[in-house]
Amino acid sequence: MPQVVRPRFAVLHGPHPAAPLPQRFRSLADREAVEVLHRAARVLVASLPVLTDRLVEALYEQEPGYRAAIDSDRAEVWQEVHHSLRHNVGSLLQPKEFRDAAHRTSRWIGEIRAGQGVPLDAVLHAFRMGGAMVWQDLVDETARRDPDDVRLLVHVAADVWNFVDEHCGIVADAYRQAERRLSWRRENQQRLMIAALLDGTARIADLGEAAAMLGLPEQGRYAVLAVASVRSGGPRQPAPARPRVTLPAALPPDAAPHGPAGCTNAARVPHAAPDGPSYAAPATTLWHTGPDAEFAILRLTGEPGDPGELRAVAAALDAPAGTRTGIGSAVDGLAALGDARRLAETALRACPASGGTVLLDEHLPDALVVSSPALGSALADRLLGPLDRLDPSDRDVILETLTAWLDADGSAQRAGARLYCHRNTVLNRLRRFEQLTGRCLTRPRDAVEVSLALAARRLLGG
Repeated sequence: MPQVVRPRFAVLHGPHPAAPLPQRFRSLADREAVEVLHRAARVLVASLPVLTDRLVEALYEQEPGYRAAIDSDRAEVWQEVHHSLRHNVGSLLQPKEFRDAAHRTSRWIGEIRAGQGVPLDAVLHAFRMGGAMVWQDLVDETARRDPDDVRLLVHVAADVWNFVDEHCGIVADAYRQAERRLSWRRENQQRLMIAALLDGTARIADLGEAAAMLGLPEQGRYAVLAVASVRSGGPRQPAPARPRVTLPAALPPDAAPHGPAGCTNAARVPHAAPDGPSYAAPATTLWHTGPDAEFAILRLTGEPGDPGELRAVAAALDAPAGTRTGIGSAVDGLAALGDARRLAETALRACPASGGTVLLDEHLPDALVVSSPALGSALADRLLGPLDRLDPSDRDVILETLTAWLDADGSAQRAGARLYCHRNTVLNRLRRFEQLTGRCLTRPRDAVEVSLALAARRLLGG
């Protein structure tokens, strides 16, 4: 804390600057001003409890930011104000002795009020109110003892207000540092809570705290979105860092007739369409980083069992080309988010290696295959292994034809149109497949196995 009084040198300016006033005169004025200041300050020290009462009352009346704190614990606020006044008024009398203690007090107040959520502007206003009250009391006490001495306080006025400004700076710096620490701690706690929920390791007793921390209903409906980049190698290679995926801020009512889905840890804002039901816009997405992908919590607000809700979210995703995204099935409650994550991972594994979005509920056969890669690979080897003895180009033509025929719901005509060949060519290739594998495509069981084997070959490689 600086000395209350700093040396001053007055210089007269003009065409021919005159010599400064004699130092003896300036020193005498400063000494007299300091003596007047000290006499008044000693009276303030003796009446600190009364001064504290007045300042607390003024804060309650004039500073809304402190009103809740005073209502909650008036004695605690009174002690804080008294402690600050004692050190700051003491600094007027003994700057060197009180400097460090006054600084520590101001830093402590900044940290405490940041932790309590009192706005920084309110804390700074409180310090300036205290400075103004102390200065006014100094002036009033000096005027009471000897009105002529009030003029001497002009010599120390700037120093007193510089003192107040210095402590406002200390308070602001401590407040911001504490706010950053608290913010980091809250964000870290939030990350840990999201990770525990998605890992399925959160305790049932902690679900209420998690709901309050994340701004989510404990018994709400949820799904999880999994995101990864296109695989650069084998299917089990870790994915690169998550590409930027933007979830829809709001879905049009015609896209989600029973309400949208989104990720939020803040209040959902209702909107109304002229000819449709209300829908909600998510605020902040809750992301969690996994070893192979990243995950976002989707809060669902539509009717249970509505297939269009997640479909609308999938259609509205804004992801760069080459991004793989999977959306799991809906679950009930925060306690089931671990299951929702595993479903989203399954949907992501069912996503084509080239990228795209897979909605698990619409790709259940693929999900069955990727849920058991060993069995899927065994099925593919058993059903399609005989084709691997062919020339690769010949094998690929048969597999392409078989896939087109299944996609065309068993229509050789439509499959031929997709492959730019005659329907008879399609039928000949299918008969050749049956001869090589011993399967009959008109037999439902064989058709299902072939479909699953093709999915396994496509999704698991080989």
